[in-house]
Amino acid sequence: MLMLSGVPLVYESFNWQHGVFVGASMRSEVTAAAEHKGKMITHDPFAMRPFFGYNFGDYLAHRLSMQSRKAPTHLPKIFHVNWFRKDPASGAFLWPGFGENARVLEWIFKRCGREREDEAAKKSIIGWLPVDGAIETKGLGGKVDMGALFDVPEPFWQKETKELRAYFTQQVGADLPAQVEAELKALEDRVHS
Repeated sequence: MLMLSGVPLVYESFNWQHGVFVGASMRSEVTAAAEHKGKMITHDPFAMRPFFGYNFGDYLAHRLSMQSRKAPTHLPKIFHVNWFRKDPASGAFLWPGFGENARVLEWIFKRCGREREDEAAKKSIIGWLPVDGAIETKGLGGKVDMGALFDVPEPFWQKETKELRAYFTQQVGADLPAQVEAELKALEDRVHS
């Protein structure tokens, strides 16, 4: 799980286009459906890679097209969670998981009904993060290091942008939609500024 060491517990995409990029960029531990042996982390766009039935670039273009449909559409917000971030020193999970995940879901639900963009969130280089205190920690006994859970280390993201650039070049190539390319470039600019 070391490859997820710089991904916070939860963050919200900036908008639909950015959310499609976040979904296309995600990684997960491989499953039997992916036909891999052993535990490893790999790119798993939308957690659907083993089930893609057509061209990855076309799949991304289809997702992106939802924001330009003529019929009135209320697009959902897109969030990324990392329940499995570990403490680099001890190897222990930073978030207790299971029933405590409802605390994170509560923040997500509140963000879906927000009136202001910055309500209970702060802008980061990767998306909207919960502000201090936005996720209820009462009853966790002070055993959860919220600072570590929401740390967004620039060295991790500098490496990640290089890996994403290589990944999209190899896996999508010329079929990569311009909007996804623009989101990757914007992330590179934010990380390297």
